[in-house]
Amino acid sequence: MSTDPQTTTATDVSSDAETILQVDSLTKRFGGLTAVDDLSFDVSKQEILGFIGPNGAGKSTTFNCIFGTYKPTSGTVRFNAADVTAKPAHEMVQKGMARTFQTFRPLPDRDVLSNVELANVSNKLFTLSGLFGSTEAEAAEICERVGLGDDLHKMPDELPHAGMIRLEIARAIATDPELLLVDEPFAGLSGQEVAGLSELFENLRQEGMTLIVVDHNMRGLLNLIDRAVVINFGERIADGSPEEIKNDPTVQEAYLGGSEI
Repeated sequence: MSTDPQTTTATDVSSDAETILQVDSLTKRFGGLTAVDDLSFDVSKQEILGFIGPNGAGKSTTFNCIFGTYKPTSGTVRFNAADVTAKPAHEMVQKGMARTFQTFRPLPDRDVLSNVELANVSNKLFTLSGLFGSTEAEAAEICERVGLGDDLHKMPDELPHAGMIRLEIARAIATDPELLLVDEPFAGLSGQEVAGLSELFENLRQEGMTLIVVDHNMRGLLNLIDRAVVINFGERIADGSPEEIKNDPTVQEAYLGGSEI
């Protein structure tokens, strides 16, 4: 593990065929505020990477720069070795990337099945394939995968909080992504619900998906991930295994003023 943000950059691993995402010297400024500061990291295929940092560290801004919601001030983002820096979000979906949001965004007047089906149809419109396929059956299968098989005809506001999170994930994976960015999935969940969601993420990985997960539930996240990248004030301060991250004094200082995580 290294606590030096410059020790390993995405450029260093560009020849690695198993790398799916490379973020190299990413910077995002809003006027005089630097939200992401010369940030570099890479993600391997089928890895579950934790992206960790205190409130205001720049995690969501980094997601927005990767996914095309924001245009970076400088730096590059490569997805499957292609430069996708500043490509709009709909193009990122076409290329095989999806994300969930902290604020749920279902269509409130459509049931669970229809919400997922419409996400599936939208992706097929993007790809110009399968327009006349069995989208309802596909959507039902996705709902079953995420644990909503018994809730197909419920309206979103009838779902518990954990169900809403699963619906957000279902809508994202309906676009058939290779890489899924997951924003705060464990917020407000019980220990049992966190365990159930972690099992879902592991199943998605086993099916071939790569995941980057942001969350403030350190215990739940560290039990799930293979590796973590930790940022503070937009800069990378650590990169390593869950055990290394837990024992890193720089991370402990950033989170808890030096107390052990």
